[in-house]
Amino acid sequence: MDDDQSSEETTFVVEEVSGIVKECLESVIGRSGYEHKRVSQWTSSVVEQCLAQLSKLGKPFKYIVTCIIMQKNGAGLQSASSCFWDNTTDGSCTVRWENKSLYCVVSVFGLAI
Repeated sequence: MDDDQSSEETTFVVEEVSGIVKECLESVIGRSGYEHKRVSQWTSSVVEQCLAQLSKLGKPFKYIVTCIIMQKNGAGLQSASSCFWDNTTDGSCTVRWENKSLYCVVSVFGLAI
């Protein structure tokens, strides 16, 4: 049991990270309508809040967080990422979130220290 707990404390847990991201998105954007002039502040706030909450986990990771916000207007968006790392220790998580007027895609990369 101790082994499971200690590995949990040093593992990138996708469910845990995606939960943090979703909470941050709800807190920062919630049901707000798309406003071009607010997008820059929203993206900054989302990544900063995510980093703050992830660091509170106290896990031995360096984190990279990206955020894309796009108005719902029928335009297409394609995104991809690739990583060269240690799959046994490092991890990533992408959360696609939306409300009535916008889409948001947040990616988190956790690199073991």
